Amino acid sequence: MFLLITGIGGAGPQSGGAGWQPGGGDPAAAGTLAALCDEYWEGRLAANPIEATGIGDRRYDDRLDDNSLEGYAKSRSRLSGVRERARAIPEVGLGAADRLTLSALLTEVESDLAKLDCALHEWTVDPLGGPQIEFFNLESFQTVRGFAEGQAMVKRWQAMGPSLGRHVANLERGLAAGKVAPVDAVRKVIGGLRETLAEPDAQWALLLPLATPHPDWSDAQRAGFADGLTAAVRDSVRPALARYLAFLEAQIAPAARPETRAGVMHVAGGDAIYRQLIRVHTSLDLTPDELHATGLAEVERINGEMSELGRKVLGTAGLAETLARLRTDPALYFTTRDEVAGKAEAALARAKGAIGSWFGLLPKADCAVVRMGEHEEKISTIAYYRDPAADGSRPGQFYINTYAPETRPRYEAEALAYHESIPGHHLQLAIAQELRDMPRFRKHVGVTAYIEGWGLYSERLADEMGLYSSDLDRIGMLSLDAWRACRLVVDTGLHAKGWSRQRAIDFMRENSAIALSNIVNEIDRYIVWPGQALAYKTGQLEILRLRDEAKRTLGARFDIKRFHDVVLSNGALALVPLRQVVAKYAAGVRGGREDERGT
Repeated sequence: MFLLITGIGGAGPQSGGAGWQPGGGDPAAAGTLAALCDEYWEGRLAANPIEATGIGDRRYDDRLDDNSLEGYAKSRSRLSGVRERARAIPEVGLGAADRLTLSALLTEVESDLAKLDCALHEWTVDPLGGPQIEFFNLESFQTVRGFAEGQAMVKRWQAMGPSLGRHVANLERGLAAGKVAPVDAVRKVIGGLRETLAEPDAQWALLLPLATPHPDWSDAQRAGFADGLTAAVRDSVRPALARYLAFLEAQIAPAARPETRAGVMHVAGGDAIYRQLIRVHTSLDLTPDELHATGLAEVERINGEMSELGRKVLGTAGLAETLARLRTDPALYFTTRDEVAGKAEAALARAKGAIGSWFGLLPKADCAVVRMGEHEEKISTIAYYRDPAADGSRPGQFYINTYAPETRPRYEAEALAYHESIPGHHLQLAIAQELRDMPRFRKHVGVTAYIEGWGLYSERLADEMGLYSSDLDRIGMLSLDAWRACRLVVDTGLHAKGWSRQRAIDFMRENSAIALSNIVNEIDRYIVWPGQALAYKTGQLEILRLRDEAKRTLGARFDIKRFHDVVLSNGALALVPLRQVVAKYAAGVRGGREDERGT
């Protein structure tokens, strides 16, 4: 998953998660913790207004994140204060559930501070999630129902020009300090900006809201909204994008790091930055060497499975022949965009019908398949998930890339759907949003290794659930598993071992069936987002280890539905607290005192 828009629904401040009552220990300590959790979440939403909008909190629809020097300093001061007060709360005065909440709060705050300390905004030029993409995605989740929301949208669109100006200033500051983006990322953003600027304003996604009629508005309101939004795009967004393009072409591209120095290790302080990002995304103190070795071992194991299944299904001899067949046989690829979307929809429907036998805890929110927009599909990954608005105004959305369908393998489509929707991201994130007795931040944010680990775990789980249509689709499951194992190798290779971009591409081509066009986009993603790709395998292996341990401990008393419910009923925890939750649950079953959440 690479794009998750997570957060809380509702129109105004709330004093905690619905029904959350801290307790089980010293009332004063519990009350201090509750207030601090609320303060952290309110501060986060105010500092990240796009995140707030994406999850249904409409208070900040008229503004963008403050990406100025002053804004970053303000966030650092706020977070440091929360951390200091959280550390001062005595754990011995808290009940078990509140201790878990305190741990989760510290994990989030320390991760937020670590990301600020890394200062990626000073050199990152992002073709997948930069402002030229983020701004154009806004209309897909910033709905306009009343005229006040229309006015807020106009103000936000007007703010895009100044925001892009601050983005350029950040890159100028990094350039002056010798920190600059890798050349391939810069080239991709330049190409995308040229294509966008070649289109007339009327074709931009930013003006799609004008297609909604709003019959309850007056003629003057409709005209004012149309004039305001059109002027914002014409006078603020377009000129700012043109200036951004000119800046990249004139200053960043000539100085950009070559593909042989693509990793963050080639930026000043890069080794320390990478260690911080490993901790942020995995929640563990792992070294690059440890992660690299795990990746190599997993690649070898999965390649053996792939060779065996390839021999059975395709009649191929060995891994190289299997991968070559999977990449070159046109019959194994889609021919139309509708086929790509249709396969995803069918897989999602099949999963919806099966989850009741494997999960006791199910979300109320629905999940729908959505096709990516033209402004992002050419350079985006193959799919992503956007979680539902917590107020019920939008379902969970599985975004599928239907661009160039002849390059998209049929055999990977089902595993991809199970990862992004059910039993993967939609099940986990929608359940988390709907949890009661939980502070708000634990419902809507969490550790990448848990979120992406669950998504990857779900691909293998779908096989146990009998969801794959054929052995060919199971080959896709292995291919995607190998892809995530390769991530451990290439991410650490790029950012800690001096690998070139081409060496990373070659390794993934030789050890997964991912189409070459997707491999290139994926490697460029890992270069731009150091450490994020480590989360998938790290989290999956931990969940599998915990499941195996619970099975050994409980024997005949092990219940897969109960195990899943325990894992999913605490939000996206760091992996060490997750171990503690599962261990306590297993101990409770053994002692005849099972706790629903294991807290």
